[in-house]
Amino acid sequence: MNQSRSYAGQFLLALPGMEDMRFDHSVVAICVHDENGALGISVSDEIEGVGLHDLLDSFDIDARNVPDLPVLRGGPVEPRRGFVLHSLDWKGHDMVEVGPDWGLSGSLEILKAIAEGTGPSRYIVALGYAGWGAGQLDREMSGESWFPVDCTADILFTVPAEKKWAAAYAAAGVDASHLVSGAGSA
Repeated sequence: MNQSRSYAGQFLLALPGMEDMRFDHSVVAICVHDENGALGISVSDEIEGVGLHDLLDSFDIDARNVPDLPVLRGGPVEPRRGFVLHSLDWKGHDMVEVGPDWGLSGSLEILKAIAEGTGPSRYIVALGYAGWGAGQLDREMSGESWFPVDCTADILFTVPAEKKWAAAYAAAGVDASHLVSGAGSA
């Protein structure tokens, strides 16, 4: 495959009118994008009724010293598999450094470190991921599905999930309230 651009380390923002409603108003942090495909974690949708304490308790990890943050719906693929997007002040054996100030981990090691107070200073936890086969994301990027923007640690870690879509568009200089569905014609 002759890939022209990697979107790893960026946000992909769902454009209004995207056909796949699972990604309506989604912000997906792209963690891997190469000739084999792409993997991203949606960071804009909380799983109702599931918090970090629930997740830690399910692994018999003591959660009492950790704030009970929401767990995000990372995507439709493997919805029971956990991922942590986090600052780079913690590095485990399976960590993938994605952007200049954030990485991805998917092992129990990071959850234990968070519970023990030795984990990263900034993190969000998600279940599931968004995945694309070889060339699939490149094809989607030429359509009317996604808008790429820089993934900033501030938006990733400090903006509430439900406000990330508008905040990421705003950071790119776009007022999301003015976006409309579908292509126009002249």
